Amino acid sequence: MGTRLSATVLMAILLAAAPLSAHGSRVAHYEVVFRPSYDQQGVLWIAIRQYDFGGEPYLLVLNPLSLETATVPATAMRQSAPLSLAALSETPFMRALERYTAPPYQMQNYGAVRATHPVGGVVLTVDMDPSKAGLDQLLFTRLAELGAERGHPIPVALAITGRWMARHGDELTWIQEQVTQHRLAITWINHSYRHPYQPGVPLERNFLLTAGIHFIDEVTQTEILLLEHDLVPSPFFRFPGLVASEKLVETLRTLSLIPVGSDAWLAKGQKPTDGSFILVHGNGNEPFGVTRFLRLIDERPGMVFVPLALALAER
Repeated sequence: MGTRLSATVLMAILLAAAPLSAHGSRVAHYEVVFRPSYDQQGVLWIAIRQYDFGGEPYLLVLNPLSLETATVPATAMRQSAPLSLAALSETPFMRALERYTAPPYQMQNYGAVRATHPVGGVVLTVDMDPSKAGLDQLLFTRLAELGAERGHPIPVALAITGRWMARHGDELTWIQEQVTQHRLAITWINHSYRHPYQPGVPLERNFLLTAGIHFIDEVTQTEILLLEHDLVPSPFFRFPGLVASEKLVETLRTLSLIPVGSDAWLAKGQKPTDGSFILVHGNGNEPFGVTRFLRLIDERPGMVFVPLALALAER
């Protein structure tokens, strides 16, 4: 169970709202906000981004009970919600945000690494770092086939980078087609835009800790690119290399994003248990992890895959 989100933390998130430049052709005036609102049916949402899309005002909204996100015209939401900070802090999203952005901090694999409650299955996360190799077709084809066999889409949390999206448009379209055909159900995790990495450089000066990296741009550029492709960013973020710092985590909190790690990185020999967040790479750079995963689902034909939001939405 997460701890109560303090009023101080909530105010820090509220005060973090700031204008951000947009890099897409249809998305403009992109801003970080934090605004509880009700829709026309009286359902509570939190607007976490506002922007213009095709010249019209839109919001990226988050359901604090289910941790699901959606994009809606700004006119679909009321301007404010008569909700106290104390009541908001008791929602599953706020509890998760507090729990996974609180000290003690660690440089490697900080954040949510497994389900917060029994889920009867595993969460599959697939990282898409920038890569010259193509999509790991064997992995995604097998998952799509499994969805067809079971008659319902397989939930996959796809940790995607902006650079991968920019360089692999046809493969991204193929993934979207599997979603349309109800074979896959994708949660789009932000994995930064560039995913910087320098071989041989110590972790404290590598990945997003590399000198000159503007962290907020790394986050928002990928969000904008997702929106440009008519995809909905989730409230989750995976640090490249699973490497973070206290400062980056605190900034992530002000962006209303929950860091996601893994307790079952298959290429490293880690074995999943019930509730594990499995990690494999689907960008063609980690065939051993994919081989282990395919062997795993052959050995456990009844393996249940759980959506990431459901694994963290503890009531």
